[in-house]
Amino acid sequence: MNELICGDNIEILKTMDDNCIDLTVTSPPYDGQRNYNGYSFDFEGIAKELYRVTKEGGIIVWVVNDSTRDGTESGTSFRQALYFKEVGFKLHDTMIWHKHTIPLTKKRYEQHFEYMFILVKGKINTFNPIMVKKLYDDKRTHKTIGRNIDGSSIIGFAKQNKTKIDGNVWRIVTGGGHATKDKIAYQHPAIFPEKLAHDHIISWSNEGDVVLDPFVGSGTTCKMAKQLNRNYIGIDVSKEYIDIAEERLQ
Repeated sequence: MNELICGDNIEILKTMDDNCIDLTVTSPPYDGQRNYNGYSFDFEGIAKELYRVTKEGGIIVWVVNDSTRDGTESGTSFRQALYFKEVGFKLHDTMIWHKHTIPLTKKRYEQHFEYMFILVKGKINTFNPIMVKKLYDDKRTHKTIGRNIDGSSIIGFAKQNKTKIDGNVWRIVTGGGHATKDKIAYQHPAIFPEKLAHDHIISWSNEGDVVLDPFVGSGTTCKMAKQLNRNYIGIDVSKEYIDIAEERLQ
C-alpha cells in the first residue's frame, strides 16, 4: 500500500488480491502515439485483471483517445470501452476532457478532447459530485404549488440553489505549465493534469480508499491520492518514470 512499483502491470496486478481496489484513474498509451521504450501493453489482459481487483461498486476512470492515420480515426477508444463491458463492467458515463491543443491539419476540425470512460463493477458505491456555480442570478425565485384540504391552491416561492452538479464535459487546460508546477514531471511526454486526477478522485472515492494507476507515468494520480488522504498504488514499466513519480511524492 502507498507504493510505486516498476514492472509489467499485468504481472503485478496478478499478485494483488481480488476486490482490493476502490478506484482506478489512468490514461494508457494508445495507438503507438508515445514511445515507451518498445513496450506495448496487453489491453485485454489488463481489462480482465482490473475487473478482478476492483471492489464491487468500484470505479475505473479510463482516459483515452484515438489516433488519426490516412484520414481515419482508429476507433481504439470505443473498442476498449465495449471490451470493458464484455468482461463485466458497466459503462456508467462517457465523459469528455475538453482541452486546448495545437491544430495538426487543415482538413478537419481541431481535436479538442479525450474520452473519459467511467466504468463501474456492479452498483456504484461512491459519488461525491463536483459542484459549480449556476450561471444565472440566484436571487430569482420560482413558484411552488400545493393544495389545501378544501382543494384550493397554495402558491409559494422558494429560493433556487446557487450551485449545481457539474456536467460531464470538463474543461481543463494542460499547456503552459497548467498541468502541474512540478518541473520534473515535464520529463514525461504526456503529463496527466493534476486537476483532472484530483476531481476524479474526489468524485469516485472517499478518504482511506485505495486508488490505483497501472500506467502511473509521472505519478500525478498517486500524488493527488496522497494529498486527498487516499491510499495509492502506482505501476509503470519504465524505471525512469517511476523515479520521477517518487520525487513528486516526496
